[in-house]
Amino acid sequence: MRRLALALALALPGAAEAACRQALAIGLDVSGSVDAEEYRLQLGGLAGALASPEVIARLTEPGPEVRLMVYEWSGPAAQRVLLPWTALRTEADVLSAAAVLQATPRVGTAPTTALGTAMGWGAAALEPQDCWQRTLDLSGDGNNNTGPRPQDITVPEGITVNALAIGGTAIASDQDMADIKQLTAYFRAYVIRGPDAFVEAALGWEDFEEAMRRKLLRELKALAIGALETAPG
Repeated sequence: MRRLALALALALPGAAEAACRQALAIGLDVSGSVDAEEYRLQLGGLAGALASPEVIARLTEPGPEVRLMVYEWSGPAAQRVLLPWTALRTEADVLSAAAVLQATPRVGTAPTTALGTAMGWGAAALEPQDCWQRTLDLSGDGNNNTGPRPQDITVPEGITVNALAIGGTAIASDQDMADIKQLTAYFRAYVIRGPDAFVEAALGWEDFEEAMRRKLLRELKALAIGALETAPG
C-alpha cells in the first residue's frame, strides 16, 4: 500500500521535480545529565536504528531521496553538527552515515538543557530544505532549564516536530515510571508540533536504539501518504 501511495504521489503534476521526499533533522541531548556511557549509547543507538534492515528499506525506497542531518545540543550556545545534510539514496549511504555517528568523539558541552534553543536551531536548519516533508526529531532526558521555553519558539509552517523522551533506566522503578510519564507529557504539551506529531519514549538509555528505530519507522511509514497531501501541483 505504501508503494502504491508513493507511485501515485510521483504521478501528481510537479511531483517528479521535488528535490526530496523528506528532510529529517535529529537533535540529540548531550547536556550535563548525559554521562559518557549514555552519550555512547545515544550515538550508537541512533547508528544502530539507522542501520536496521527495516529502516534502511524505508529510507531507500524508489523515488526522491531522504536527507538526514544530525546535531547535538545542550546549552543556549552549544549546538554541534555531527552529520551535515546527507542524501540517503542507497544502503551504502545509510551505513556510511551510521559509521560517522559511531565514530564521533565527545567534546565539551554545557551543563544546562536549552531545549527551546535546540528546537529553534533545528527548525532553522530545516527551513531551506526543498522537500515534501520536513521533520525535526528532538531527543532529551529532561525539561528545558535555560534560554527560551520550547512553547515560546515559533516553528515555520510545514515543519513537524517529534520527540523522544528518555527515562533513567530500562529496569524502571515506580519513580522512574512516574518520571518518564511526566517527561512524555511535557514533550507532548510543549515540544511537538504539526499534523500527526508524536512522542516516543525510551525507558532508559539501553532502550534508546529500539525506541529510535520505532520512531523512525513511524515517521517514514507516513511519508508516502503525506506526499499525496503535500506534493506541489
